[in-house]
Amino acid sequence: MKENLGGAVPAQTSADNGYFSEPNVTYLDGQGTDAYIATGRQKHGERVLSPHGRLPQNATVKERMTRKLRTICGRLAYSKRKETVEPAFGQIKWARGFWQFLLRGLSKVGRQWDLICLTHNLLKLHRSGWKVQTA
Repeated sequence: MKENLGGAVPAQTSADNGYFSEPNVTYLDGQGTDAYIATGRQKHGERVLSPHGRLPQNATVKERMTRKLRTICGRLAYSKRKETVEPAFGQIKWARGFWQFLLRGLSKVGRQWDLICLTHNLLKLHRSGWKVQTA
């Protein structure tokens, strides 16, 4: 992230459970980033109750993160993933059927990904009824 942001550190970040580990959470905390990283899988539509009472002093990093994600603020922060990057990946995988790269090598994979993203965005523009404005 730092490299892509020119050395800047985001104030807040969220990630799915594949990125959860104590070192990741500790690192982000040390960088001043408020992290919201899922600690496990949740079934679609499963209702989550907000926690009550104090968090035990000896709670692990995972227990603290789980509790943080169950608060109202935590659920709101984590839910922003649904409106940013996740829909595009889901649409590319499920609707377009793109599950794996056909080429090998970083530069070739990069070009293939650029093409997939280009066609994804052009299709969205087409379906929205967008027209090129002529002078």
